[in-house]
Amino acid sequence: MSMDLKGKKIVLGLSGGVACYKAAELCRALTKEGASVQVVMTEAATHFIGAVTMQALSGHAVYLDQWDGRIPNNMAHIDLTRGADAILVAPCSADFIFKLAHGATDDLLSTLCLARPHTVPLLVAPAMNVEMWEKPATQRNVAQLVDDGVGIFGPAAGSQACGETGMGRMLEPHELLEELVASFQPKVLQGKRVLITAGPTYEAIDPVRGITNLSSGKMGYAIARAAREAGAEVTLVSGPTALDTPHGVRRIDVRSAREMLDAVMDKVGGQHVFVGVAAVADWHVENASEHKIKKDGSGAPVLQFAQNPDILASVAATTSLSGWPYCVGFAAESENLIEYGAVKREKKGIPLLVGNIGPQTFGQDQNSIVLFDDSGHTVLPRAGKLELARQLVSEIGKRLEQRSLLT
Repeated sequence: MSMDLKGKKIVLGLSGGVACYKAAELCRALTKEGASVQVVMTEAATHFIGAVTMQALSGHAVYLDQWDGRIPNNMAHIDLTRGADAILVAPCSADFIFKLAHGATDDLLSTLCLARPHTVPLLVAPAMNVEMWEKPATQRNVAQLVDDGVGIFGPAAGSQACGETGMGRMLEPHELLEELVASFQPKVLQGKRVLITAGPTYEAIDPVRGITNLSSGKMGYAIARAAREAGAEVTLVSGPTALDTPHGVRRIDVRSAREMLDAVMDKVGGQHVFVGVAAVADWHVENASEHKIKKDGSGAPVLQFAQNPDILASVAATTSLSGWPYCVGFAAESENLIEYGAVKREKKGIPLLVGNIGPQTFGQDQNSIVLFDDSGHTVLPRAGKLELARQLVSEIGKRLEQRSLLT
């Protein structure tokens, strides 16, 4: 548990829709992340989930009526948002989107959204039938919310309670949680495109056997999430892992180093940043068998190896022609990290290299890394991989800003 929302006060609004059942799980997830959750429901929402349920999950009284006498000054629409860090309406129905777009205030939730301080962001998670979502009226209202600075989380496509399939499903609770956490992160890569490799590669010996390594992909996936939180459009080229794709990240699955190279070179054009985190095999089996190698008593098979392409060097070569992308490499060393890391960065010809002591970091949730650049090296103390990823993304953002000032 990262406790990314520790100390945050979130007003969770529920408007009418069957997706209210997801709001219960979302509320629980928010509290587990350390947030204080104040639930406000419309009358329509109470037809789908009870206020008692939301009170039990949030640990706070639920408010339904703008004239609720529990607020001493009868100004619930004012008091409930003061001191809040964000208002998240999930689910947000087509009707409630209309109210927000036109400043309608006929219930507590719509009134407090309009009366919120300008420092409190308003975030909505649309949830409705596909036909309702696609209608021009709804799209006009959503566009108005975007123009007004309201954050739109989703919707997603999929099967719906009405039996139809298409856009309009509310995002899943874990996706909304990621979106909310991301909304609080500095947008140091806003508008940038970032290409990342992660995980191990797998080099086949035969159709059922292969050579790989212990990389779990956790660091690369954390960087992909952190870059997306920072406002970037992220493409993740991943070797075989058991990890879920970070929300909002485009993932391309590959197996071998050569497949990874092909995927990277296909996508590298137009990228602003390339981060090579994957633990790419240095060698592949040149005489891999088309069929399973049988144990027939003739002895162990003799494997012949050929060197794999250097993906980072291939990307760096494109940088020398266009100036983009800004290349960040990773190196795991078993000893002499400071010495070897500095040499490797110069050999690769890249502006930034991230070093760590491996392989004991593979699969772990925490790590310590060292940043190597022209000015020397900087140690980032041991922390969770997502926290380190955010620090690294921040450092990349600073370097891109400095670069833009020099050009």
